[in-house]
Amino acid sequence: MKVAVLDINGKETGRSVELSDAVFAIEPHNHSIYLDVKQYLANQRQGTHKAKERGEIAGSTKKIKKQKGTGTARAGSIKSGVFRGGGRMFGPRPRNYGFKLNKNVKRLARKSALSMKAKASNIVVLEDVNFDAPNTKQFKNLLSSLGLADKKSLFVLGESNKNVYLSSRNLKRSQAVTSSELSTYAIMNANSVVLFEGSVEGVVSNLSK
Repeated sequence: MKVAVLDINGKETGRSVELSDAVFAIEPHNHSIYLDVKQYLANQRQGTHKAKERGEIAGSTKKIKKQKGTGTARAGSIKSGVFRGGGRMFGPRPRNYGFKLNKNVKRLARKSALSMKAKASNIVVLEDVNFDAPNTKQFKNLLSSLGLADKKSLFVLGESNKNVYLSSRNLKRSQAVTSSELSTYAIMNANSVVLFEGSVEGVVSNLSK
């Protein structure tokens, strides 16, 4: 699959890159995408929620009323969850929501996500860009040139580019990552994936192992 390389103004440079069919043109595997996105979201959860149960509540252990003859249910402790101020029954406890996912499944998920974007013509290849200094306004001009000003976009850098990363960090709808940081969630969450020309080889290399 050949894709034209665009410049910073959104115009064709006359060059094109070959996107590997083994990465950008496979039959998408929906379940692997689901699992990878589920794992990503699970890993974002802190899991620090905690509620006190009856054994952790400070209070008297004295039996609050006699067992029989009151006409109501028997009660043995003021710390019971049925009383106001009592412990919570089966409340949340700190836990880790993460789960294991095989590397091959994660790799298949990323290739499937990229193939879906390629099939929908939502992959753009941009010549390598470098800013002299972090400049959000300059990055917004780049988005406008590519027609992505009002859309979610994912920029994939060939190598760590601090100025481009910092220029995009303050924009809610744009995200910049290196080819090694590419995730299925980020791909699926973006309307368009913008590959820097120098990142194509890295993406193919990482997903062809």
